[in-house]
Amino acid sequence: KNSQKAMARVCVLLVIALQCVAGFVSPMPLQNRVACSPRVGEISMIRHGNKLKKLNRPADQRKALLRGLTTELIRHGRIKSTLRRCKEVRSTADHMITLAKDGSLHARRQALGYMYDKDLVHGLFEQAPERYADREGGYTRVLRDGYRKGDNSEMGVIELL
Repeated sequence: KNSQKAMARVCVLLVIALQCVAGFVSPMPLQNRVACSPRVGEISMIRHGNKLKKLNRPADQRKALLRGLTTELIRHGRIKSTLRRCKEVRSTADHMITLAKDGSLHARRQALGYMYDKDLVHGLFEQAPERYADREGGYTRVLRDGYRKGDNSEMGVIELL
């Protein structure tokens, strides 16, 4: 019974979307999920809960990769990886620095739960408040660094400011 209701709902959405594409219905949000573009023939989905790129990995491997890259970025101040990975690490590294600027016990425990090196977290919490006191965000910089020799992947460098 529930699957029949779901199928009926999908059919209604498809009919409305097709009418929108054909120009019979004015562009408007369809049940807060599908939105018609003013350009004919284009339907786009709203990106609920899609902050990160998948990086061609399952969720657990992706999380471990980002944790490792973030830890190494904080340790060395600059790392080289693929451009897509650098852009994804930027948000997690900025979040760790924001936690360090906060300096509360809760923020410290959150950072300890994410990063792999306990001593590195304590060092970050000591240095970050004065180093980034005048900055409200954008603690990292991503630069393009050519293409990898083996597979021609676009490479990038991410560094702390």
